[in-house]
Amino acid sequence: MCQEGFFNGLLGSEPASSHGPSPRSGCPQGLGWISPSTQVRHWLEQTIARAGQTPKYLICDKARQFWNDGFKRWCRRNSIGPRFGAVGQHGGIAIIERFIRTMKGILHGVSVPFQRHTMGQELRLVADGYNQYRPHSALAGKTPEEVYHGLPAANEQPRVEPRSSWPHDASCAAPQAPMAGDAGAEPDLHVTFHEGRRHLPIIEMKRAA
Repeated sequence: MCQEGFFNGLLGSEPASSHGPSPRSGCPQGLGWISPSTQVRHWLEQTIARAGQTPKYLICDKARQFWNDGFKRWCRRNSIGPRFGAVGQHGGIAIIERFIRTMKGILHGVSVPFQRHTMGQELRLVADGYNQYRPHSALAGKTPEEVYHGLPAANEQPRVEPRSSWPHDASCAAPQAPMAGDAGAEPDLHVTFHEGRRHLPIIEMKRAA
């Protein structure tokens, strides 16, 4: 399943009410209590329908929603391979756990909207800001968008050199980038915010005017 399709399916889902799933879930009302595993399977079916494609496998833990015969039968019926990972196990659930930790860290202290649609918009802004403006050491200081789309990396562009005695043709700390203009320039740190969200800063180093 592609990331964008899955993400849109995730944000477009409606939660089940305390009396059972809503009419949008495709489940009839009046059935009484519905198990968490059944609700998860209905949600997955909605997400797959919105994305227009079915994943080859699902990575999950062994919570009761997944570790049961009903969920395993549903996976076999949809040709989906469940992968039950463990914390710290290579290829397990470490990636999604890291994603959740990153999302919680970015949104720490942010007032969470009550409306799901509004919350979905905020999560999309977080995803956009993370992909477009957040460099990663694991990506050699590049952003996910620069790597995925093969864009010129910001950290490889001509740099501002504040050291006045630094030779113009000398190398700098990795990644190697040419010097912009003369050495001894006064740097100016510009900080803006993605769509005005102060928890999504955009930091740029420029030559002072």
